[in-house]
Amino acid sequence: MKPISVTALNNQIKSILESHFQIVLVEGEVSKAIYHSSGHLYFVIKDENSSISCAMWRSNLSKMRFKIKEGDKILVYGAVSLYMPRGEYKLIAQNIEPSGIGALQKAYEELKVELKNLGYFDESKKKPLPRFPKKIAIVTSATAAALQDMLRVANKRWKLTKFYLFNTLVQGEEAAGDIALKIKMADEFRFEDGSGFDLIIAGRGGGSKEDLWAFNERVVADAIYEAKTPVISAVGHEIDYLISDFVADKRAATPSNAMEIALPDGNEILMNIDEMINSFNYKTGNILYKKEKSLNHLKEVFEANSIDKKLDMKLENIKIIKNRFFNQMRFVLNQKTNYMEILRNEFNALSPQNRVEKIKKEIEILKMQFQNSLKNKIFIKENEVNSLKNAFEMLNPDKREKIEIIKNNKKIKLSDLKTDDVFEIINTKRKIKSKVLEITSKD
Repeated sequence: MKPISVTALNNQIKSILESHFQIVLVEGEVSKAIYHSSGHLYFVIKDENSSISCAMWRSNLSKMRFKIKEGDKILVYGAVSLYMPRGEYKLIAQNIEPSGIGALQKAYEELKVELKNLGYFDESKKKPLPRFPKKIAIVTSATAAALQDMLRVANKRWKLTKFYLFNTLVQGEEAAGDIALKIKMADEFRFEDGSGFDLIIAGRGGGSKEDLWAFNERVVADAIYEAKTPVISAVGHEIDYLISDFVADKRAATPSNAMEIALPDGNEILMNIDEMINSFNYKTGNILYKKEKSLNHLKEVFEANSIDKKLDMKLENIKIIKNRFFNQMRFVLNQKTNYMEILRNEFNALSPQNRVEKIKKEIEILKMQFQNSLKNKIFIKENEVNSLKNAFEMLNPDKREKIEIIKNNKKIKLSDLKTDDVFEIINTKRKIKSKVLEITSKD
């Protein structure tokens, strides 16, 4: 048998290996992982019984979203190749995924732990959000429905804030860098008056984990963390938690919720203003009432102790004493006047002239009584004479009226009438038809 060189043998083995094991998927545990300064990754995977050296070249490693470490169980997708100088075969990895967990999730967990350890999530470093932001930068896609949702909510809640769009990619390989750039631009932007934005809202609507992945990238986390302007992360739906949510100063469950967090409720503010006005009016009214009451009290105390008030009191006392004196004098004068009147009346009653006048009056009274009595007697006697005269006139036969009683056209006497007889009474002037109802005899 003709001998061959070591190189020739290695070439034959290399040819056989690479042709037979073009693509393999191997599962194993990581050991001795080395990220070389050249940009390549060297590591070993093993199981209970054996191990194999592996390598991943820089071109493929740059696409890796996570780093492997000692003890990780991974799936290595690649080809078997022989390293000619030492006659060693290696598994050249084209892609690596965690075993039992997705690569994206693995990268997410690793970056989350790393950033947490660096203090990116510390609450003490979170910047407070402005209560009444005047200018807000929105970092999202101009064509996204999330943008319209945010503007619609903003228009309902608060109309005094101006919004400025920083149009950016929100998915794809270049999205993370573009988002980070737009966040930095918004943070550094200055208006003519030298002021910047009061708030930055970075986000997008819902989607798959891959669609949202740009907000899980380290470059976005760095841009949010380094921003001097408060940042709200508003990505996906309420169940979606991104790295940007943990780094941002405030997480919003949805883009619409970001506006609810960022902007005050106009109706609530108006209600608060009404309450404050009512409270102000009540409190000021109460203060003014108390001050007015206190002022009136001081005024009363001042007036009560003023010289004018004391003089008025003295003058009032003098007036009262004066009135009391004059009232007493009038009372005494009235008593004396009444007493003098009594004495004068008694003197007049006992004087001879008054007695003569009294007797004259009594004589006049007796004279009048006599005359009245005489007139009364004459009046009575005249009435008696008139009564006798009237009686005489009535009994005078010449003046008595002649009456006839007719029954059955015959003149009869009164004594001839019987009960139920119908008769007529006739005089010179009248005729009366009558009926006898009852006959009574007079003794």
